[in-house]
Amino acid sequence: MATRAIPSLAASSLATRFTDVRALTEALAAPLSDADATVQSMEDASPAKWHLAHTSWFFETFILRDHVPDYALFDDDWPFLFNSYYEAEGERQIRARRGMITRPALDEVYAYRRHVDAAITTALPDLGDGPRALLELGLHHEQQHQELLLMDIQHLFAQNALEPAMFEATPLTTRESPGELCWIKGQEGEAEIGCDADDFTFDCEGPRHKVYLNPHAIADRLVTNGEWIAFIEDGGYENHEHWLSEGWTWVQENRVGAPLYWRRRDDGQWYRFGLAGARPLDLAAPVCHVSYYEADAFARWTGFRLPTEAEWEVAAASLDPAMGNQLDRAGDVRPQPVGPGQGLRQMFGDVWEWTGSAYQPHPGFRAAKGAVGEYNGKFMVGQYVLKGASCGTPRGHGRASYRNFFYPHMRWQFAGLRLARDL
Repeated sequence: MATRAIPSLAASSLATRFTDVRALTEALAAPLSDADATVQSMEDASPAKWHLAHTSWFFETFILRDHVPDYALFDDDWPFLFNSYYEAEGERQIRARRGMITRPALDEVYAYRRHVDAAITTALPDLGDGPRALLELGLHHEQQHQELLLMDIQHLFAQNALEPAMFEATPLTTRESPGELCWIKGQEGEAEIGCDADDFTFDCEGPRHKVYLNPHAIADRLVTNGEWIAFIEDGGYENHEHWLSEGWTWVQENRVGAPLYWRRRDDGQWYRFGLAGARPLDLAAPVCHVSYYEADAFARWTGFRLPTEAEWEVAAASLDPAMGNQLDRAGDVRPQPVGPGQGLRQMFGDVWEWTGSAYQPHPGFRAAKGAVGEYNGKFMVGQYVLKGASCGTPRGHGRASYRNFFYPHMRWQFAGLRLARDL
């Protein structure tokens, strides 16, 4: 998870950001008991306790251990437990067995966080530009884990027949329909995408390069729950003609008939399980927790398609990436409806948007050297790019060049779609 730009970073601003980011992580986890924070609901998810410790391990390993003289590890055995994918950092607990880490207890992990926080705060004024850039990287890394923590807890609580709520429910927003879907003509011909390296970016976002865009248009808003119900009622999950071969096999083998966390009660009404428990489905809100297979099938059902990464990024380049429904504080995190409007809406916030583009390196990409260069480059196979930001993405974390990526069957992330068409 390497940074591509290493700007000059002021210690005072970094200290404030460090405090704010670390505090938000703990606010998100505050409602959890030790048991809640220890259990792992599937191999793709990690326990909240592991997220809390792993993000601290990152700062301890790559900044305190490597750049602070005479720093002593909090516990010599913990790097084995809380390393993630970094082969250069040696042996580690395998991902599928992170839920077996019953010890250390949650309180001990919080003590670890306090220890690392104090050491970083003390060391920060004397750190050079290189370690400060790693600290900046670590903050963006922790923001990613804030969203992962929410995703993983939602999946965990969804396995409980009591349908527990992590946060108190806020009233459903009463809004008119977002209106008929409209089409925004996209830029044609030569364009550029990728990061320009003026600010922080992950290495996979660059280099900036030229692309060619054929005539196309992009939908002005996201696909809604109400529109997805129409897909279901028209037999969308039962007709192989809409599906890629792998997707159709996935539907049949997993008996998929609706987005993840949708539940139809005996009264015939659809409910959605979220971080505030099970609530009636908001028909005007963006559909969420759909896989690439589902997004592609829905697009085929409409007669349209998913946008390419380049089409999406060029369309969003002039928009404010801090706009929209994104994560500001701990609470009821869910996609929200928007009213009718003109121009592109919801490009940032609510849900990550599937594109039709495979997660491949941009032309000229080179992974950074060292352990921190491992995260992005070695995963550039078999996955698809999602763009934008979601209701669980910390505000200020995203940008038009940002490349999220998941395997096509995955849908526990906050993922939805907007449509595109050829002209």
